[in-house]
Amino acid sequence: MKFLNCLLFLTLSASVGAAQSPATAKEPAVPGNFVDVTAASGVHFMGKAYHTSKKYLMETMGSGVATFDYDNDGRLDLYFVNGARLNDPMALGAVPQKAGPEDWNRLYHQKDDGTFEDVTEKAGLQGVGYGMGVAAADYDNDGYEDLYVTSYGGNHLYHNNGNGTFTDVTAASGTGGSGWSTSAMWIDLDNDGKLDLVVLRYLQWDFQDIWCGEHQPGYRAYCHPDVFNAIAPLIYHNDGGGHFTDITAKSGIDKPGKGLGVAMADYDRDGKMDVFIANDSMTEFLYHNKGDGTFEEVGLPAEVAVDGDGRTYAGMGVDFQDYDNDGLPDLVITNLANQKYALYKNNGDGSFTYSSYTSGVGGATLLHSGWGARFFDYDNDGLKDLIVAQGHDIDNIQLNYPQLRYKEPMLLLHNQGKGDFADVSAESGAVFHEAWVGRGVAIGDLNNDGLEDVVATTNGGPAYLLRNELKTSNHWLMLDLVGHKSNRDGIGAEVKVTTTKGSQWVVVSTAGSYLSSCDKRPHFGLGAETKATVEISWPSGIHQTLKDVAADQILKVDEPAK
Repeated sequence: MKFLNCLLFLTLSASVGAAQSPATAKEPAVPGNFVDVTAASGVHFMGKAYHTSKKYLMETMGSGVATFDYDNDGRLDLYFVNGARLNDPMALGAVPQKAGPEDWNRLYHQKDDGTFEDVTEKAGLQGVGYGMGVAAADYDNDGYEDLYVTSYGGNHLYHNNGNGTFTDVTAASGTGGSGWSTSAMWIDLDNDGKLDLVVLRYLQWDFQDIWCGEHQPGYRAYCHPDVFNAIAPLIYHNDGGGHFTDITAKSGIDKPGKGLGVAMADYDRDGKMDVFIANDSMTEFLYHNKGDGTFEEVGLPAEVAVDGDGRTYAGMGVDFQDYDNDGLPDLVITNLANQKYALYKNNGDGSFTYSSYTSGVGGATLLHSGWGARFFDYDNDGLKDLIVAQGHDIDNIQLNYPQLRYKEPMLLLHNQGKGDFADVSAESGAVFHEAWVGRGVAIGDLNNDGLEDVVATTNGGPAYLLRNELKTSNHWLMLDLVGHKSNRDGIGAEVKVTTTKGSQWVVVSTAGSYLSSCDKRPHFGLGAETKATVEISWPSGIHQTLKDVAADQILKVDEPAK
């Protein structure tokens, strides 16, 4: 993440990849219309990043946010993770502690009028230590969404009691872990109907005072991650009964990395979920599910370990969805300025093609630094667009690179339907002209109007709620899956929606982005179509087909018995 590739690739390919999507190509690009409704919604969260003269690495990282419905009232709620007090200097071996309410993680309940109320203390979710990421899912299949929160110095599992309160069950569950954890993902690794946990760790790091950068006032820098050793993730198997077992070595997902983003998809169409890990300033990892409870790391042969020039980059945020509607999940990974965000098109033969140049993503992102990222269809035309929270990690970056910025506006790329994207940020609302130190991004339809909204966090700054107010006649469909033989959330299910214009696919997951957790409900834009056929491949292997499904609804779907 801290590496700056000084060579600027100014000559970008102007060619456009061949269309794989059966959806109708569209021109010109349709800008969004996102409105900042944070204050009006009653959300007043301020992320804490205690910047010190020692330039501790965690000061740069920010924290994540979850969009999830914890009380089953049909409205999305919000959970923000927060940092903790850093002294100047910190004692070697110390673990930061929350100094008071200003450092608390925060749970906001959405009321029936669309505003939010802070219910953190009532829920018991103030948090512990220097928080980083969050993953939401119903791990015990009791019908209520639980939370796993990562941090520096140990993680915490909060069980949803179903009455508006949560209980910290970390010790009993065996999921506390150690070290510096970042993003986490709920996934049923062995398809036994119970959600397991993949927990990334960043570095082998402590508060040792290491000077990096020039020895003159104002030029001390945050250390490059190469200064520190890599560390393996933590893999927890859900044994049932509220207990988990560490199966990191047994699973094969144990290669030391510098993990920041994690996502899942069945990239080779063999019916088993695979795992992608975005690593910082080293090769990226793709773990292929061998089907026997173990995984094999295949990033290099799959051609997703490095960029199109064979270089490593600062992998941070990630999403793993099919952006071109060819039935094959693709990858996007954000990184630092001068590196270009990495877009990999799935070739269907177990390999990927680096498509940042041909898609326009490279040209749009060359001088930007991205973190949380998510494919989503903001205009409901049936093509997944891309949003990215941006901002450099180095607060004095302009001293040495005057063309770069510490604070940056968010990026919105419109999917043009021919394998390419157009930058519509400047035309998509005043909020895209505001410079932030962007970090986490979570997507969800906050007001259930069929248009997906955005929640973003910043490092050492406020959170933002961006309501999608685009005027469009396009139709939509959202599904609320209820697993029975599969895990109750249906995480890992693949949903195919088909209209007369073609098909599109979504892998059901709350993971992806950066340190954040998105709405579990898969969303589809249908364009002008008012009916669709829905096919669901559940993790259990059960295949379900629903015909003539009406548009413009949130449809609850129960997994059938067989």
